[in-house]
Amino acid sequence: MYASIDAILETETASTSEACRILDVSRSAFYAWRRAGVTTREENDLELLPMVRMIFHKHRRRYGARRIAKELDDRGHPCGRHRVAKLLKTQGLRAIQPKSYKPRTTESRHGLEYSPNLLLESDEPTGIDQLWVGDITYVPLAGSLFSYLATLMDRYSRRIVAWQLGQDMTEDLVLGVLKMSIRARSPTDGLIHHTDRGGQYAGSRYRAVLRRGKLRQSMSRAGDCYDNAFMESCFGTIKTELEMTEYEDHGVALKEIRQYIAYYNLQRKHSAIGYVTPAQFEALNPLSK
Repeated sequence: MYASIDAILETETASTSEACRILDVSRSAFYAWRRAGVTTREENDLELLPMVRMIFHKHRRRYGARRIAKELDDRGHPCGRHRVAKLLKTQGLRAIQPKSYKPRTTESRHGLEYSPNLLLESDEPTGIDQLWVGDITYVPLAGSLFSYLATLMDRYSRRIVAWQLGQDMTEDLVLGVLKMSIRARSPTDGLIHHTDRGGQYAGSRYRAVLRRGKLRQSMSRAGDCYDNAFMESCFGTIKTELEMTEYEDHGVALKEIRQYIAYYNLQRKHSAIGYVTPAQFEALNPLSK
């Protein structure tokens, strides 16, 4: 009975008081049993510890207790996140801490036409290739130089559909990403393509490709940086987990970002989609398109 309570607590589905009440066991008796069995628990911890360390270092300090617990469960070693957190603490292991989302404004003072914000009247996506969100961010290089990362992300699966790192922030940069995305996904008519109001997305060539693909263009409202918060948050995650300061040159940045985006899509568990990777999530939802 006491072992059953201990197992319930490991799954974090009930408190000690609730588990003892349901199984009609006194808490004092349970705690006495646990103290007597501390050696067994320590032995279990010694078995778990190498796996916890391996997962932590495999993901380069990007996984905290929740994600490590989920990966342990996937490997057939269920363990609550609080226990993982204690094991990490005993080893002095601390995951990279995400920074708070800080919105930024986009330079949208151009003479090109703006598209309406279709997200204001649209429901949340229920499948892949219903809503793509895109943006551009700066990547710092030595010598006060910059490269520019443009991406399109599937809002439903969180997969980065396509990306490109350029040495200038022009329409060609985002156009390459759009064409790669269409080739890779062959989206059905009516997909919403949402970005900020940057001039790169308002260019005539870019809009021509959207029309040919029968994609509906959507843009954030003027001065409202929260309209594209999902993409901004994604960039925040990328920069935090890459511990991005400045790269030696464009080539080094390209190599690091290529490796990370492959990791992001294929290996990194995302809390918003049930602690699976974007690739796994799409495989689990094959008819959601």
